Amino acid sequence: MIVVPSVAIKEGVYKTLQITEEHFKGLYSGQPFDYFLYDSAKLGQVRNFATSPTIQIMVVTVGAINKKDVNNLYKDSEKTGGEAPIDLIRATRPVIIVDEPQSVDGGLQGSGKQALGMMNPLCTLRYSATHVDKHHMVYRLDAVDAYERKLVKQIEVASLEVEGGHNKAYLRFLSANNRGGAVTARIEVDAQQGAQVRRKEITVQDGDDLEDETGRAVYKNCRIGEIRVSGDSSLLEVKTDGSETFLSVGEAIGDVDADAIKRLMIRRTIQEHLEKEKRLAPLGIKVLSLFFIDAVDHYRSYDEDGNAVKGKYATMFEEEYRRAAKLPEFSSLFKEVDLTSEAEDVHDGYFSIDKNKRWTDTADNNQANRDSAERAYNLIMKDKEKLLGFETKLKFIFSHSALKEGWDNPNVFQICALREIGTERERRQTIGRGLRLCVNQQGERLRGFEINTLTVVATESYETFADNLQKEIEADTGIRFGIVEQHQFAAIPIQKDDGTLTMLGFEESTSIFDFLKAEQMIDARGKVQDKLRQALKEGTLTLPPEYAAHLPQVKEVLRKVAGKLDIKNADERVTVKTRQAVLQSAEFQALWERIKHKTTYRVHFDNAKLIDDCVKAIAGAPPIAKARVTIRKADLAIGQGGVLATETSTSGPVTIEEGDIVLPDVLTDLQDRTQLTRRSLVTILTESGRLSDFKRNPQAFIELAAEVINRTKRLALVDGIKYQRVGVDTFYAQELFEQEELTGYLKNMLKDTQKSVFEHVVYDSGGVERTFAEQLEKNEAVKVYAKLPGWFKVPTPLGTYNPDWAVLVQMDGEERLYFVVETKGSLFADDLRDNEAAKIACGEAHFKALAINQNPARYVKATRINDLMEHS
Repeated sequence: MIVVPSVAIKEGVYKTLQITEEHFKGLYSGQPFDYFLYDSAKLGQVRNFATSPTIQIMVVTVGAINKKDVNNLYKDSEKTGGEAPIDLIRATRPVIIVDEPQSVDGGLQGSGKQALGMMNPLCTLRYSATHVDKHHMVYRLDAVDAYERKLVKQIEVASLEVEGGHNKAYLRFLSANNRGGAVTARIEVDAQQGAQVRRKEITVQDGDDLEDETGRAVYKNCRIGEIRVSGDSSLLEVKTDGSETFLSVGEAIGDVDADAIKRLMIRRTIQEHLEKEKRLAPLGIKVLSLFFIDAVDHYRSYDEDGNAVKGKYATMFEEEYRRAAKLPEFSSLFKEVDLTSEAEDVHDGYFSIDKNKRWTDTADNNQANRDSAERAYNLIMKDKEKLLGFETKLKFIFSHSALKEGWDNPNVFQICALREIGTERERRQTIGRGLRLCVNQQGERLRGFEINTLTVVATESYETFADNLQKEIEADTGIRFGIVEQHQFAAIPIQKDDGTLTMLGFEESTSIFDFLKAEQMIDARGKVQDKLRQALKEGTLTLPPEYAAHLPQVKEVLRKVAGKLDIKNADERVTVKTRQAVLQSAEFQALWERIKHKTTYRVHFDNAKLIDDCVKAIAGAPPIAKARVTIRKADLAIGQGGVLATETSTSGPVTIEEGDIVLPDVLTDLQDRTQLTRRSLVTILTESGRLSDFKRNPQAFIELAAEVINRTKRLALVDGIKYQRVGVDTFYAQELFEQEELTGYLKNMLKDTQKSVFEHVVYDSGGVERTFAEQLEKNEAVKVYAKLPGWFKVPTPLGTYNPDWAVLVQMDGEERLYFVVETKGSLFADDLRDNEAAKIACGEAHFKALAINQNPARYVKATRINDLMEHS
């Protein structure tokens, strides 16, 4: 007796029994067996199941057995000799096979599990990749094992990401909860972060003002209303001027044109499909693509007379398919093909069918809906393998909930989610429809990631997709990524003295686990530490003598679990001590006396010149683009260490039209960002000739204008800056070298220096600064020097500035020269960034203000020691 959670899987199991019938009869010498689908209208089959001397296989959904007061299984019937069918089944002591028990059971004490117990089974075999109730485990092949053994397809994600689309009050409802009695919602918004707008997640509650939460005027009068907590059915009320909108989990308002995004997703899916078709069709592989949509009528609807009408997704698909067919790279696929009919023939929808033979949205939650689903599955499941043949034109399949379980055709190579994939298990269920290894025209399964790659087209970034996929795998399977388990090494094969193979075993595996813990390579929970990653990287891992022979296999297991090495954490971070002989020397004290004093500054600038410079800067700024979409593609590698995403390609940008943008108050926004008067801003904007860009993309224009104006303003301030020494008692004390701890990584140090205030020189860049420090050590004219610490700061209108070096040079044993040195890769101001060049100019003005005594410190720029000596 095979018990399954849905009609879809029931039909799939029945189809498998049909396909494998001859195979099993040949394998077991003609042993007869019968199989059938349980039908409450054909209870005579149940009597035959109980009385036949041959093997009987009954396939039944849990919905047909888990309700005593409804299901005919529990009622006396003339068709079963006056007995209740359940009593006949109980008397046979059936062997029960449960597919997806987490769905069948309905919980630990659910109605499904109770119904299975009433069958009085001889034994029950439960098959699932996502067990909730684990007991008497016999065999385990989890998601990571399947990927590492290449028993499933490799996954890659093509992510559509919108750039410059922040012109509306965007809000996406992610989740709601009432932990601790506080009802809150998690939402995604476009928030102001510094000079940029970033999409971020925030937590809100009833009454929150989104203008305050985001710092953006586009959210004015937008408030959070009622929050209803009900899992995936939660609702969020969003209040705006004169209207309220309720959002379900995953829904959004204020996003860029949703249909434009869906069209681009369909376009990308067709492109991926045709590229694979060119490569795989010669190998006898029929390529299929699957679209998951949000509503049936978006693909197919009906007019008043009941005639089928194409929905917007069907229309988009046919337009994009004809467009792709005309591209030169796909011309070989469309020779002598009538594109008008071809575009219609290659796609179809699989949905539940109502009594009027119309497609409909349903869930398997009542008998009427199950009947609708069954009518669809009779079409889908029974002819599933025909889709694999080239003689069937159908290649692109649109579906809703109908393919959620049970339909996992091996030749699905593209999955496009035209609806949100965010709920628990949803991501794994979605990609699960295409993970099986593909087959050719002879039904032979082909292996290898070079052939078997599933492309998921989605709207979330591939980094987010990978992170969420890893979280779902952890939640569903209990796999703990980056964790060494006590049994981790138990399956390592070893050869016994008699030449036979056995496994290392649990006790020995535990001993290795304890050794790694004692060596602080894993913590008490088994979490991998960087010490282990470093040992694996450098090949220095050792084991106790009794396990030394198994070191290669142990290392192989650990590499899969360890994941990537965090280089910085693995490097030895050290505290750098001062070299007292240098710090207390008369030479260094004389140098410090010349540079230690603090200053203040005043600025003066010409307002007319500032406005003119802003006009020129905005006029010459980069062009403003409309909102655009780029597609980033990445491979996902699923290993014991986690789900790792590696970017493989990026598409060119595609423009999205936004016709309903409400233009914000540009003057108020820019006044807040730049502190210039409205009069000045009007002059700058009108004379720049760039106001048309404001209409094209308001948010992008405001950000660009604010950045350009503020940069021009800072440079104007620097042009008119004047520093003044504060007084004799305001300075950086020499004792700070000892009081303020200096730390750094050994790989960023010049170690064991003799002329420096510190025993090691910590440098920022491995090129110019390291070379300069080495030259300072070697040059005999240099007596003492210091890499100036981060606390030594010069105030500027652009923020604080930290010079690089203080150096004392004595030429020919006579005159001492004191320098503050800025080391850069180039001495030319044009090669430096505006901000950087301006800070250096401020530094120069600061030290000029300190040059009031005889033989003051000079401020110079240098790339090597010779540049410094030229000033001597």
